[in-house]
Amino acid sequence: MGQYFTNEKLPSRRKKFSTHICGKHYSFITDLGVFSKDSIDFGTRVLLEHLPYSTFSSPILDVGCGYGVIGIVVSNETGCSVTMVDVNLRALHLARENALLNHQDQMRILESNCYDGLDPEEKFAVIITNPPIRAGKEIVYRILQDARKYLKEDGELYFVVRKEQGAKTILRDLEKIYEIYVLDKIKGFFIVRCRIRLTS
Repeated sequence: MGQYFTNEKLPSRRKKFSTHICGKHYSFITDLGVFSKDSIDFGTRVLLEHLPYSTFSSPILDVGCGYGVIGIVVSNETGCSVTMVDVNLRALHLARENALLNHQDQMRILESNCYDGLDPEEKFAVIITNPPIRAGKEIVYRILQDARKYLKEDGELYFVVRKEQGAKTILRDLEKIYEIYVLDKIKGFFIVRCRIRLTS
């Protein structure tokens, strides 16, 4: 995983695959050094198939976008303004290609380590992520906990996490700052919605 986060030079072995998500056709170009390069991972798929798209409004942020699956599907499903961010330069290049390939060329795609590349004053109606568990607890918690700094007052954070990867501990810790709603549990994956907990 070190190569992923440090953007070290890697050989290239590009490939293209097609798939259906939410009943619609998508194609994605992938390469070595990006997460789930052969197909869409199960966690991302179940997250996308359980998002309440009709309730979403602009702007939306996809954190850790990889080669662009979540942001592209959300953009296509909602027509909302979507920003995608990632620290991996190869993934970002692919995300830009895939946005064009799937006719979502209006998207904003930025290099950012978690939220570092964003304007600290920018606020989003929705933040979505499949957090990079392999990056370690510090990065995962930074993505999930710091989302509140970039959410509008009534904004929502959506994410997916696997039971075997500490889902219950993560949810317990997040309850200190969010109202937590588990939308579904599928084959050990928790699809979660968070709203900022209002203090009395």
